[in-house]
Formats: sequence, C-alpha cells, structure tokens
Amino acid sequence: MVNFTINGKALSAAEGTTILKAAQENGIKIPHLCYLEKLNEIGACRLCIVEIKGIERLAPACTTQVSEGMEILTESPRIYNARKVNLQLILSRHRTACTTCIRSGNCELQNLVRDFNLREEAFECRPEKNASSDACPIVRDASKCVQCMRCVQVCEKVQGIGVWDAVGTGCRSVVDTAKRIPVAESDCVYCGQCVTHCPTGALVARDDTDRVLAALANTELTTVIQVAPAVRAAWNEALGISDEIGTVGRMVAALKALGFNFVFDTNFAADLTIMEEGSELLERLKDAGKHSWPMFTSCCPGWVRFMKTQYPEFAGNLSTAKSPQQMFGAVAKSYFAEKRGIDPHKLFVVSVMPCSAKKAECELPGMSSACGDPDVDVVLTTREFCRMLMTLNVSAETLPEANFDSPLGESTGAAVIFGATGGVMEAALRSAYYLLAGKNPEADAFKAYRPVAGKPWQESEIALPGAGTLRTAVVSGLANTRRLLEAVKAGEAKYDFVEVMACPGGCAGGGGQPIHAGEERAESRGRRLWKLDGDSAVRFSHENPEVLALYKDYLEKPLSHKSHELLHVEN
Repeated sequence: MVNFTINGKALSAAEGTTILKAAQENGIKIPHLCYLEKLNEIGACRLCIVEIKGIERLAPACTTQVSEGMEILTESPRIYNARKVNLQLILSRHRTACTTCIRSGNCELQNLVRDFNLREEAFECRPEKNASSDACPIVRDASKCVQCMRCVQVCEKVQGIGVWDAVGTGCRSVVDTAKRIPVAESDCVYCGQCVTHCPTGALVARDDTDRVLAALANTELTTVIQVAPAVRAAWNEALGISDEIGTVGRMVAALKALGFNFVFDTNFAADLTIMEEGSELLERLKDAGKHSWPMFTSCCPGWVRFMKTQYPEFAGNLSTAKSPQQMFGAVAKSYFAEKRGIDPHKLFVVSVMPCSAKKAECELPGMSSACGDPDVDVVLTTREFCRMLMTLNVSAETLPEANFDSPLGESTGAAVIFGATGGVMEAALRSAYYLLAGKNPEADAFKAYRPVAGKPWQESEIALPGAGTLRTAVVSGLANTRRLLEAVKAGEAKYDFVEVMACPGGCAGGGGQPIHAGEERAESRGRRLWKLDGDSAVRFSHENPEVLALYKDYLEKPLSHKSHELLHVEN
C-alpha cells in the first residue's frame, strides 16, 4: 500500500493503482472520455488530467500511478481551463447534431459538454465526412468519431478480430476499418461490442423501427413479434424502470400496447432448438467415427460468421440447427399460419433481440424455408424496442401484466437461460440426459459446470447414461474463442460439444442491449435469467407442452424430414 493525498484528503491504495482508479474508489469524480478499465488506458482524451505537486506538467490520471507521498489536485483553475480547451478541441472534430443523434441523452461527450457548461464552439468544426451504408447492421458515422480508440481496443482485445484501427498520421489520423474497406467487406461479425463501448454516436446498430411502424400501420398484414430471453433481463434499464416493475409480464404488455397482433416468446423456439440440437448431438455420438469433433452450437450468428470467415475448416462441426430466432420464424410462417388460416405472405414477423448480428442472420440464404419469404422480416435490438415505446408514448411501468399468446408462447426454465453464457449447454444436457436415461436429472445437476469469471473458457467432463463421458466446453467472447479453436487445432484440447457465444457473458451482454457508460452488466443480467429458470414451474425443454404439440401435430419428431426442411440449414 502507498499513502498519498487527493485534494488534501489522506488516502491509501495498493501499489500500481492509477490516480483515476484511486479517486473512483474514494468517490472523487475525475472526468474522462476514452478510458475503459483494463482495455483502453491510453490517456488519449486528456480530460482526466490532474496536478501533482512537484511536477510541472499536468498528468493524465488514467495512466499515472499513485506513489508514496504524492499530493494530487483534481480541481483548480489551471486544470479546468486545460480540460475545457481539450474538450473544445475534441468538439472541433465532432459533428454536434445532437437533436437527431441516436445517442442523444445517452452520450458521454454530450454529458461532458453539459458539465463544462460549453455554450459555443471555440474552434471551427472540421469533422471527417464519410459514413458507412445502412445496408450493414453496424453503421459508422465518421463525423461523430472522437478518436477515443475504444472500438479499436474492444474489437482487438475482447473479440480478437481487429476490424477497427487508427489510419493515417498526425492531424490526418482517423479511426476506420483496418484497410479502409466497407464494414460489410471486412471481417466484422456484427456483434456490436464496438457500438456498446463507443461513447458517442459514431458507431450504431442500424435502426429498423420505421419498417416496423409501417408494418403495424398496414391493415393487410398480421404482425407477430417474438422476444428473446436476454431482452427480459435488460429492457427496463433503458426506460429507468426497476427490475421489480420491469417484469416479463409487463414487457409482454408493452409489446402488445405497440399494436402487434400476436406477442410470442423466442423461449418457445429455444426449447425447440434443444430438442433438435440435442437430438443431433446424440445421433452424432451414435456414429462418432463419421463426424468431426467437437460439435459446436449454432445459435449465435456472430460466432457462426466468425468461424466461417476465420476458421472455415470447422464448418462441418457446426450443428445444422437454426437459431431459435430463425426456428420461430419458420414455425410462425408454416405451422402457426396454417393453424390460424393466415396467408404466410401476409404474416409480418418481427424479432426483439439483444443482438445486432441477428439483423444479418435473418437475411442469410436458407432463412426463408417456410413460404419463400424471409422467415423473419425485421430484427429490432432491445434499444430499438425501447425507442418504439417512447415513440408511441407507451408508459410500460403503468401497464397491467400480460401473458404471451398461444401456441408459440409457452416455454421452460431451460429456454430462458439461453441468454446467459453456459445456458445452451446446460439446457441441452438436461434434455440429453432424459433422452438417454428415460428420466430427468435434477434440474440443477449441471450447475457446477457453469462458466467461472476470469477463465477464458469452462471445460467439463459429464457422465451421460449409455453415452459414456461427454467432454464439453463453454466459451464467450471471440478472443477467447480463437484461443479455444487454436487449442483444438493443435490437439491440446479435445471436446465433444462446445457452446460458443460471440459476446462476453453471452446474449445478456449482447451488442443490442442498453448502453451504460463504462459499465458491463452481462453478469448481473445473467443472474436474473438464472433466477427466472429457478423460479420456473417447468425446467426441461422436452416437457414444453406446446413444443410437444408441435411435434405431434406437424413435425412428427426431432430430426424428421419436416424438421430438417424448416429447422435446419446446410453449413
């Protein structure tokens, strides 16, 4: 421990602690813009500068460590004036179109300008002018980039892809794709982690709310909306509603208040996915010599795009099962449409997802198996769902709770944990055990195999009746995934079944979730999903009555010819 003072207050902290961290731990606010703990500690914005007695130059608090006897000032006229000029220089590269910016009201730069009471631009604004096409799920507006480098660091260190980079030199330096090519032609997997870590509106997920509003206004269409498991753990955050008020029932009521004809649960399709993917795993195990191992989950489009572009040699290892989103769309435009006597070409299916990559998934070849039209017409992120509530003046917190519609609204606890890393694996193991043993395991029998914070991935060996020992792994974050794949390629790791989620913490931390400055909420949202599972009356996918009815009335059984037509895709 070292002893020092901040603004005359005697404090102590562990050796190696930065001034910014020490100040935060003691409730002392120091403004900053580029800083992200353990990811982006480069002092680029120079807004966190402080005075240190005995040192002439102002020092960046995010990169300067406290030392024994150090005397620090975080506020003084000199500090204020220097920060103000630095902020004005940042604004000289930023197009301040705040009233029409998607991040207005949740923009770190906007908050700093307010805090510094800046009322006019001190320098002529000369922003970069190019912007990417909104045909891509990730849209970049260079005129709003402040060159904080957060996107560069997150994409490189967390996702291991390196789409973004500093390009050019000196005053001509900008942040762009590494080779200055369109985002759609880069290695971008559309995970959206750059979006959730961008402090301004320079990187956003494409907004598709106008398409949905137009569909709702079209009386010739029957509108159906599905909502993913991870959305229910975060939707209320963007609206300032507590978890106690922001229940699943109130979320359903809010979706109905928007005017959709039917509100269904993607959890239904998650249970369906377990039936198909779990059966596929058992089929492969029966004739293990004919297959490549491990079998990888296929429900995360960011991971699938990453694998197909970075490690195409593993394409045959992917489960052929579609994601729950796409399974739902296919079932809605076939089974549900027939059951209700609706022309599937007049059925408009919308998804609310925690993920920006889902916007690209619904446009992929093979995702129009029900009637020839796209099985899912539009994907909204959690943030877009919340913006629609505000657009249509829906006060969600005042609504009475409502239930999902039938027959695609029933789900189990196994489905809801799809939104947390490790959830797909655990749900699959619960049903695989039943399919092999003819009886259920304890619902929490595989709890010990859930991912552990700080480990790049979690591996386990699980005894399944009649199938021997199943070697499994669970990984989230694509940099961790790359390490796992390299270990498999080198023969250093051998698994039978691997769950992969592109975003750290799984869908709970997805790129379409509400944004909180410098704060990661995947873990707390995940805990909320595990609690919903524990509180569920039914916790096994193979016990979902509506899924069982679907097989009885329409699909016959898992992996049937009809199931393959609607619910699977060639890799």
